Amino acid sequence: MSANLNPAQTAAVRHIDTPLLVLAGAGSGKTRVITQKIAYLIQECGIDARNIAAVTFTNKAAREMKARVGKLLDKQESKGLRVSTFHTLGLDIIRQELAALGYKTGFSIYDDQDSLALIKELMRRAFGDPGDQAQQMVWRISRWKSAFTTPEQAIQTANGDAITTAAASIYGEYNRHLKTYNAVDFDDLIMMPVLLFRDQPEVLERWQNRIRYLLVDEYQDTNATQYEMVKLLVGVRQGLTVVGDDDQSIYAWRGAQPENLSQLQTDFPRLKVVKLEQNYRSTSRILRAANTLIANNTHMFEKKLWSEIGLGDPIRIIRTGDEEQEAGQVVSELLHHKFNHRTQFRDYAILYRGNHQSRLFERMLREHNIPYYLSGGTSFFAYGEIKDVMAYLRLLTNPDDDNAFLRIVNTPRREIGPTSVEKLSQYASSRGVSLFSACSEMGLSQFVPQRVQERLEEFARWVARTAEQAGQSETPVSVVHQLLNDINYETWLMDTAKDEPAALRKWENVQELLTWLGRMSNNDPQAKLADLVARLALLDLLDRDDEERGDCVHLMTLHAAKGLEFPHVFLVGVEENILPHRSSIEEENIEEERRLAYVGITRAQKTLTITFTSKRRRFGGDVDCDPSRFIDELPKDDLEWSGQGIEVAPEERQERGQAHLANLRSMLSGS
Repeated sequence: MSANLNPAQTAAVRHIDTPLLVLAGAGSGKTRVITQKIAYLIQECGIDARNIAAVTFTNKAAREMKARVGKLLDKQESKGLRVSTFHTLGLDIIRQELAALGYKTGFSIYDDQDSLALIKELMRRAFGDPGDQAQQMVWRISRWKSAFTTPEQAIQTANGDAITTAAASIYGEYNRHLKTYNAVDFDDLIMMPVLLFRDQPEVLERWQNRIRYLLVDEYQDTNATQYEMVKLLVGVRQGLTVVGDDDQSIYAWRGAQPENLSQLQTDFPRLKVVKLEQNYRSTSRILRAANTLIANNTHMFEKKLWSEIGLGDPIRIIRTGDEEQEAGQVVSELLHHKFNHRTQFRDYAILYRGNHQSRLFERMLREHNIPYYLSGGTSFFAYGEIKDVMAYLRLLTNPDDDNAFLRIVNTPRREIGPTSVEKLSQYASSRGVSLFSACSEMGLSQFVPQRVQERLEEFARWVARTAEQAGQSETPVSVVHQLLNDINYETWLMDTAKDEPAALRKWENVQELLTWLGRMSNNDPQAKLADLVARLALLDLLDRDDEERGDCVHLMTLHAAKGLEFPHVFLVGVEENILPHRSSIEEENIEEERRLAYVGITRAQKTLTITFTSKRRRFGGDVDCDPSRFIDELPKDDLEWSGQGIEVAPEERQERGQAHLANLRSMLSGS
């Protein structure tokens, strides 16, 4: 075991007699503890790697954990080890228990847009025009699934409330249609295995024997259904280590329950708690600010971060006149600091409460020719061309997927118009078959013109033939290349894009998708196309490694920043009604907002700058702004105020002028 562990980390790694909660403060080395514990369990405790599972919440975190374990163990020692997200574990369980679940191979995983389209259709049938309510219904059903509430339970808890009863009815219909389409949604990847474990003890026992020790990262982010999965998998063996921090619980809006940390003590009476309080990231001043702020929250567990890094610079609080001045001031500060300290652009992050706040900072960075990376932009899988290709792949592997069929039946155009598709849908519904199956039935001729029927039959034959080739091919990716050639997709993009550069961008995205497919296929040569498509559905190409982004200033929301760290952080818009957010003030839910501010502060390693404005433009007029209450809660002796109404020393003004001139020369020279 590594000699670099501190005493608390060592205690966490070595404890295996009872369930363990590692209360890990920001920057306290929790990933090191998890990876070292996996090595300890295998090398010192004799537990086979194939009987250990470690789960976390993002693909990036899982990749990092897997890479670090790979440095501690040789290939033979780590063979069969599961390191994945919760949803990937759920996907593996579903794929291996299809018969018990009543599903067929090649099931589809619906994303938010697929779910929204289905719910819109169900609501249209039930109530007429769904208006803006369909998106609310998507969120409501997701919350029910996160809270481990079935449609039957949702109806029971409605207590006669007509709106909730109607929503619960749509929830039930939605689940039934997913089953008919041989599809699941993102939340089902957790809920379906848990329902299966609860209802079929022999399946649960099989998985308890496969996973004899479970490690869970970011435990404060688990929802009720994920917690139920953990409890069932652990069972009486109680081989469990969870790592979490109630001070960094910022996802209540998507069902996370930080109280799951304290619930552990009830469900596991022998639970041991180890606190990791030494921080390896930030200066003492930054940590003192974080500790002082978060002390205003009620706590399940008390802890206080400390560091041996040194006192560090004061925390700068900058007041500006309005949001334009704020963006300008932040960029000026950044250039001034970079000029004086010879840093890289990648050393800086601008963090904010809401995505809408990024616009002015983007504009100001562009004006100064400063490269930046905006996290939380459009998801790769939300691009139209990617959704097209994925729909083709979904239909190849799951002919029952009506959503996929509807997207591609006339993409590229096959002269099968909306009226024909509607008549096909009516026929399929009357026969109780999928749209794909209906294309080949003789009775369809009574619903659509002969030429349309011939086109539909031709399309169905081509899909079936391509699916057969994919099933027989040892290189499924080659079949996808052939598919794109068959439909002449590149030409179609050129014909339909607004201009050639846009078409080329779209085609490059398709090529990137194929590259991912090829890489996944090479990593698992036995994988069928259906396996690759299911894995792709869980990928988030936004969490690529930082080196792919180059030397860029990072712009992101506080939610997106969790788990990251930067030498120099600008926390902007720290005002009442922004941070804390107005809705949280109205709902008296300030504690989660304070945790969000805490997360922002603890991203900073060396310097932290907090900004707020006197006025902001809203609804066509200027609105007075108040500094956030969280600024008042910071230790006064560690703050240094500047900006509007505060005199700047002449030498500092001169330095700023030099920094701007240096940046201007850089822009003019093209360097």
